[in-house]
Amino acid sequence: MGLIRSIEIRQLESIKGGMSQFYTPQASHETMLVQIPPGTVDDLFVHRFQTDQLLVVRASFVLVVLQNRHYQYIPLYEEQPMVVKIPHGVPHGAINLSAEPCVLVNAVLRHGAAHERDYQPLKRPFPYDLEAAQATLKEEFIAGAIG
Repeated sequence: MGLIRSIEIRQLESIKGGMSQFYTPQASHETMLVQIPPGTVDDLFVHRFQTDQLLVVRASFVLVVLQNRHYQYIPLYEEQPMVVKIPHGVPHGAINLSAEPCVLVNAVLRHGAAHERDYQPLKRPFPYDLEAAQATLKEEFIAGAIG
């Protein structure tokens, strides 16, 4: 039986210097700036030799992760700097139902040459629950504003 890979979510560490907040950069082999357009309901993707490390720098989106035939909806937004680490072999996609584009940084860790099917969409085994995804984003945003 194979080892199940899971995502990691952690608060981004920072230090304050005067009026500025300095955040710890993520070690990577390649850094990509990604824009998720408004109204996006993306298909799933899986990388065979790449670990994604995602950090939202403008707006918000919901990361969808498929594990054990269950979708996990993870809200990410600029007001709460979090790094989500998605290991290779974990299917994931993006939902941005807002009216503004989301911008994020992906600090990619390479474990080998990219596979030709790495960026080809996978067929979703069942539809996303868009209401649950949107509700998760709102709940997390409200919790962050209160806490």
